Amino acid sequence: MTSINKTPPSSAENVKRTLKHLAVKNGKKLSVTFLLVIAENVTYLLYPVLAGIAINAILAGNALTAALYGLMILFIWILGATRRSVDTRTFARIYAGLAVSVIIAQRKYQLNHSTIAARVVLSREFVDFFEMHLPMLMTSLISLFGAAIMLLIIEFHAGMMCVVIVIILSCFLKGYTRKNEVLFNRLNNRLEKEVDYVHKASTLSLNRHYSSLARLRISLSDREALGYLAIGALIALLFTLTIIVMTSTQGVNAGHIYSVMTYMWMFATSLDDAPQLLEKFSQLKDIGKRVRTDDVDSGTLSPQQKP
Repeated sequence: MTSINKTPPSSAENVKRTLKHLAVKNGKKLSVTFLLVIAENVTYLLYPVLAGIAINAILAGNALTAALYGLMILFIWILGATRRSVDTRTFARIYAGLAVSVIIAQRKYQLNHSTIAARVVLSREFVDFFEMHLPMLMTSLISLFGAAIMLLIIEFHAGMMCVVIVIILSCFLKGYTRKNEVLFNRLNNRLEKEVDYVHKASTLSLNRHYSSLARLRISLSDREALGYLAIGALIALLFTLTIIVMTSTQGVNAGHIYSVMTYMWMFATSLDDAPQLLEKFSQLKDIGKRVRTDDVDSGTLSPQQKP
């Protein structure tokens, strides 16, 4: 009988499979957490408009309307406190289950203990994705597009500039991500060997190992800083042009100015998260080449999957 060899999944496919596995297995817990994230972000999105109304109410001497602003702040903080409390309980338990799955799956490959230990640590990145980076991504997307839409409504030219900035940055997305993936591959290759270096390597080898780790981390940091600077230059242009236009517009009140400036800051801070999120996605893709949890469920191991 001729055996049919299955093509091993790509790193991107394995990342998707692992994240999907965690999402399905912990669907109810994650649903509650992300509903709180969405609710919190909706309140943040409404904040500038309501703050502008409060400012105009203060200037008009309407104390009751202005005081309602304080209740909105309290509601936002209650949502935030609830989300943080739920987060810790949810993701601590998810990681506990994932660590066991990874150890059992990696034992099938007959890897040494140091590599398995390193991959268990790397697997934490999948949980971190749900705990920190997916909420950050949701927040960034809601704030990014929400702020742009609100600006299109209340200050059209500013909203159009936001759209142009997003288009410009998206043109550099693929190349930026590809380079990050190369750097993370080299970084994680060394991290998997770190325990062996600690036990066996000479002083010279240790110096080379940690110097290489430092250079790789510096390269990643420099790329993030460069992306941050490029975004900053575009945001500075957005603020400058919008301020010039509003200055030449008659009848602009204080509440409107505050709302426009706040939505622009919301758009800016959302873009600031982009380099870090792209870096995290590249890191997860590389980890997907190393950490496979699906073997625990299937109970099978194909020869092609062996690293």
